[in-house]
Amino acid sequence: MDTEAEAGSGRWSRRRFVGAVAGTAAVVTVPSPAARPADPARKADALRAAAPPRSGSGPRPLCIGTYTSVDGGGTGIALASYDPVTGRITGSGTLTGVPDPSYLAVHPDGRTLYAVDERQDGGVTAVRLADRRILGTRDTDGVTPCHLSVHPCGRWLLSANYGSGSVAVHPIDASGALGERTDLVTHTTPAPGPGQEGPHAHQFVTSLDGGHVLAVDLGTDTVYSYRLDQTRGTLTEVAQAHARPGAGPRHLTFHPGGRHAYLANEVDDTVAVCAYDPGSGRLTIGEPQSSGSSGGTNYPAQFAVTADGRYAFLANRGDNSLARYAIEADGARLRLLGTVPVGGDFPRQIALSPDGGLLFAANQRSGTVTVFQVDRASGELRSAGVPFASPVAVCALPL
Repeated sequence: MDTEAEAGSGRWSRRRFVGAVAGTAAVVTVPSPAARPADPARKADALRAAAPPRSGSGPRPLCIGTYTSVDGGGTGIALASYDPVTGRITGSGTLTGVPDPSYLAVHPDGRTLYAVDERQDGGVTAVRLADRRILGTRDTDGVTPCHLSVHPCGRWLLSANYGSGSVAVHPIDASGALGERTDLVTHTTPAPGPGQEGPHAHQFVTSLDGGHVLAVDLGTDTVYSYRLDQTRGTLTEVAQAHARPGAGPRHLTFHPGGRHAYLANEVDDTVAVCAYDPGSGRLTIGEPQSSGSSGGTNYPAQFAVTADGRYAFLANRGDNSLARYAIEADGARLRLLGTVPVGGDFPRQIALSPDGGLLFAANQRSGTVTVFQVDRASGELRSAGVPFASPVAVCALPL
């Protein structure tokens, strides 16, 4: 189940295997570091080529990632638009030529889309949105990259190689195209956690103040903090935060205040509140608490946090639910409010629309994207209608 293999060979990595086979309020508080938070970087309002021209509250663009090398998978990055009020999704074609684009991110200026090519010899691809032109692919020099993000300054692309347990940095030029890799760091310590044969980097993301970049590694039960040299594009490790053995941390999402974050632990079906010190880059992982699952097999995927910092939502794969949490104590505490059915099978990824009014869930096994209207006052989720069919949907990026 933990064996890595080439995507196109019919042998799957643990990530794909997990996604393919059929599945009282709790409060945790952690101390707040004494550091002044910075405002988070904001996504841009672009990707116009993926949707009809908009005005006012008209249709907005949506990109959907998939696996192209599996039976019943997609043929590339699905392009669609959504109504920002009703949440209704309308397909508008497919951008082909990008193999296994399982995770997507957009440049802060909104002009370029980036995708991982989650294959044995993986890469990262840049796509110019104005004409949907592929600007090129660069090797990550790692195995099966599964996550990528753009540094808020817009000059560096960060990617995580799940199979080889490494993180990579690529420069971004003025056109949005990628240059040759400037750094690659493989996680060698600590030793792999229980049941793991090696490191498995699952996410590489920037802190909200832009001062540090953090890599979440499921295989070593560790979150690594690095300082990124923004002139040379090189990484220097400054801290490690260790989850309990066997937790399998997968995805970290920051609170808008910048001093706390929420960690989804895939293997032991828990979540944790983390304190973050912007000055040192040090993360402190709090005690595990409930994912809200009903007790069966479940793999928490990731959090989404509202822009006002009042609510957090968690995708539960297996339980097929969205857990709702109230955020208290300026981000230091999560209080479980309950769960709602996701309306699909195996929600691999979730994302809020830029205005926070909608939540999108990419459901891998059912091949659907479900949409929920978010009540900003109560944090309640209401289904926005019929799910949108998209083969092996593993990432939905609303813009």
